[in-house]
Amino acid sequence: MAYPQHSESGSMRRTAAVVTLALTTVLAAGFASAGEAFAADPEAAADAGEIPAGLEIFYGQQIEWGSCDGYSTDGSDLSALECAKVNVPVDYEDPAGQTAQIALSRMPAAGEKIGSLLVNPGGPGASGLGMAVAGTGTPLAEHFDVVGFDPRGIGASTPQIVCLTAEEKDEQRSETGDQSPDTVAEAEREAQEFAAQCAERTGTDLLANVGTRDVARDMDVIRAVLGDRQLTYLGYSYGTRLGTVYAEQFPQNVRAMVLDGALDPQQDFAEQMLEQMTGFQQAFDSFAERCTTLTGCPLGADPAASVQRFRELVAPLLDSPATTADGRGLSYGDAMTGVIAALYSPAGWEPLMAGLDELTAGNGDTLQMFADLYQGRSADGTYSNSAEALTAVRCVDDPVTTDRTALGELDTQIREAAPFLDDGHGTGEAPLDPCAFWPVPTTSSPHTVDAPGLAPVLVVSTTEDPATPYQTGVDLADQLDGVLVTYRGTRHGVVLSGQWCVDKPVVSYLVDLAVPEGDLTC
Repeated sequence: MAYPQHSESGSMRRTAAVVTLALTTVLAAGFASAGEAFAADPEAAADAGEIPAGLEIFYGQQIEWGSCDGYSTDGSDLSALECAKVNVPVDYEDPAGQTAQIALSRMPAAGEKIGSLLVNPGGPGASGLGMAVAGTGTPLAEHFDVVGFDPRGIGASTPQIVCLTAEEKDEQRSETGDQSPDTVAEAEREAQEFAAQCAERTGTDLLANVGTRDVARDMDVIRAVLGDRQLTYLGYSYGTRLGTVYAEQFPQNVRAMVLDGALDPQQDFAEQMLEQMTGFQQAFDSFAERCTTLTGCPLGADPAASVQRFRELVAPLLDSPATTADGRGLSYGDAMTGVIAALYSPAGWEPLMAGLDELTAGNGDTLQMFADLYQGRSADGTYSNSAEALTAVRCVDDPVTTDRTALGELDTQIREAAPFLDDGHGTGEAPLDPCAFWPVPTTSSPHTVDAPGLAPVLVVSTTEDPATPYQTGVDLADQLDGVLVTYRGTRHGVVLSGQWCVDKPVVSYLVDLAVPEGDLTC
């Protein structure tokens, strides 16, 4: 699942729009020095194309594929895949210093191989190892080694981003409360404490270098180690930001690139948040229109009253949780998280209806299930580090907002744009989020893409995408001078989902480099 970009501002901090402080019981691996961790092959390095100075040992390393046992951190079944790890410098400005290990998965090409197809599912923070099955049943699986990877600090890659324990995470998720001066102050105190815990448990060396800038550099090392002179890439959601940054850093190394569910690098964080929450309101409205036509819809029979009815269902959770089978209870924040997770695609609408119907009887099991999936919680109570990694990446990717007045205004605008998320307790105030207290500086800022000499790129954008609005794809395609593929529908991410009118031109482009003559609409 792709994760939305979000902020902990205002009462949104306690909703799915603001899912932040992720907790996990992962093993933090130690650092290795560049000289002793692996062996390099000078001939392989020579075949990798132009190599940045000082990085020859990384570009020329040998990869050893083997079993994926122990690699899955999000429940993905990797039994049919091969896995390996690639070494990269933690700090590319100090390649002789500490190294990190990037976990890879691979489904070997079934036929005549063109090269490797690197795939990322989004996030930031999502494990990508399960993505190696992408393209099964299409010519992609015939002609490419399909390769997934866990970005640095995430999933099976080591060392890992570690901020809180599973117990601490469960406690944080159980909190209820509305917006008031006292809760704003408490939220800011917790944000500061969270930043300090991330620094202590992860280390500032890694935190300073987990941003998109450095993951894109890792992707070029991966490309070379896989034996490809140029990169063939498919990225979803945040994975489009990875692809865009890679294209800026290594335009000459791009063979083909498909970006689905785009982020616009020109937008600042507030613009992204507001547009995204507007998109989720649109998705909620579409869900409500469908639900209210069905007998027994928990939102009633009038679409115009669906937001009010929804608020009546979830508001009691601000005071006390709904009952769940495991005894944890469904908090208000988890209920909203579960709803957001279900709105990513119409495939989630039927279980969302069931979850809301359960809530009318005081039961929260289905919405808690969605919230657990979104937060990376397994049945045994452990967590992946996906959500805390999201915060860590965002804090170095996006300029920090410390203007409380601006945050309060954003909170008000979001409530107006997405009334289904509004708990009715807005005050025009909002706390600083963890990024305001982050111990390392940001490494990028909003800008227009500059990738001279880039090969033609395909950008896929869905008209009613709740997480990455359609216009952002239009704008990214324009900046990249790429071809825009428009899909008319309500979902987040459409490539290889069975929509052949999208998949046909995408697959033809990736396999044969057949670039559509103009923008397409499906």
